[in-house]
Amino acid sequence: MTSSGLSHVTFIVRDLDRMERMLTSVLGAVRVYDSGRDTFSLSEERFFLVGDGPTATWIATMLGDGGLPRTYNHVAFQVERADLPRLRAAVDALGLDIRPPRSRVDGEGDSLYFHDDDGHLFELHAGSLRERLTAYAAD
Repeated sequence: MTSSGLSHVTFIVRDLDRMERMLTSVLGAVRVYDSGRDTFSLSEERFFLVGDGPTATWIATMLGDGGLPRTYNHVAFQVERADLPRLRAAVDALGLDIRPPRSRVDGEGDSLYFHDDDGHLFELHAGSLRERLTAYAAD
């Protein structure tokens, strides 16, 4: 048996409200569940959907010690290139730390990288795997 794809991504955070503000204002996430003080899992948690329909991404946030060392481990979300300036403004408005971009091969797509307050690295990527592979093959 093989995996049929990604089920969800979970982020351990020190402040559920702060993470919710980032998810909703930058990624357009919609909260679909809040455990409140109940702990069906390890701690209080909230679930969000990013995107629409059957391809929406399920994001879980759980209360805990979210302080992580900053590395290049990250999760990337597909965005439209034209939306990057508006998204950068939303990230700036939240006071999040924008990481300088890495060098790029022409055609692989544009990205905005930022750390949340718990050290998670997010990428907003305007490009696809197909475009990236085509750019790498041409280089």
